[in-house]
Amino acid sequence: MQIKFLLPVALLSFVSIGAFGWKLHHDKQQVYELTLATGTKTGNYYPFGQAIAEVVVQQNPRIRIKVIETQGAEENMRRLQANEAQLAIVQNDTDAVPSARVIASLFKEVFHLIVSEQSGIQTVSDLKGKHIALMAKGSGSYSSFWFVSDHYGLKGNDFISTPSSWTEATKLFSNGEVDAIFRVLPPGSSLVSDLLENTRGKLVPIEQGAAMKIKLPYLEADEIPKGTYKANPAVPDADLPSVGVQATLLVREDVDPDMVQEITRILFEYRRNLVAANSLGAMISQPGGSGGLALPLHEGARAYYDREKPDFGRQIRIFWVCICRS
Repeated sequence: MQIKFLLPVALLSFVSIGAFGWKLHHDKQQVYELTLATGTKTGNYYPFGQAIAEVVVQQNPRIRIKVIETQGAEENMRRLQANEAQLAIVQNDTDAVPSARVIASLFKEVFHLIVSEQSGIQTVSDLKGKHIALMAKGSGSYSSFWFVSDHYGLKGNDFISTPSSWTEATKLFSNGEVDAIFRVLPPGSSLVSDLLENTRGKLVPIEQGAAMKIKLPYLEADEIPKGTYKANPAVPDADLPSVGVQATLLVREDVDPDMVQEITRILFEYRRNLVAANSLGAMISQPGGSGGLALPLHEGARAYYDREKPDFGRQIRIFWVCICRS
């Protein structure tokens, strides 16, 4: 009786192993092409996306990622939903779309309000009656500014706003045509450092981050530490209150789980390669906590994060791989 019972179990295991072996052979031949929506070439998302694509294809030539320039997070979400992109980098305070799933938290960004020393601007409220350069509509930075201005009771007709690229904004600022620039950037950004070094600009605090978090839980009360942009004399000259968000890597829900697991594995296990390509790669982490998007992990990413947990199917796959290699 025992032999009769074990025979179907053994047969089922053999069929499962054989099916996985065929899938493994088939997958080894298949080349996957994905599109990654990032941001403008002068920002941080585009070069970071290039670093991701470079490291992934180095470690697995079957996964080829095409990096495209966009206006930013909101456009990236739209492209993800329309399947014009399968991967996207967004701020975690961006309104999500149904098809989006999370792979990883990438790096921290903070709100920067840079003003002319002659403008008299000391706080966000002082923007009333001034001229400010914003990023283009469709970017996370653009939406973040309007959230902040609304929190401080400012309306669109209280000031003049000009959507512009970083290059355009800095030119306007240098020529005295705008009083301020707002951007969401990693602390220590070379863009901000160069601007402060070459103009009479200064950083202004963005306070009440904890209060803003009540309205939008993915925000964090944060700061730009003293000396971030220059040590002597220190710029800023004291820890500067601000608001923080996380740049996050998303993927469409319908992308193959095995491929997403492989991308996740490469990003974490070849972190040094990622850092060599872009220093922001040092901050990549598993999503979690109050700072994450209200989106589930993609099942492929979860499989990587849960890789140490017992999994009968995984044991069968490992067994088959060992047979293939012997």
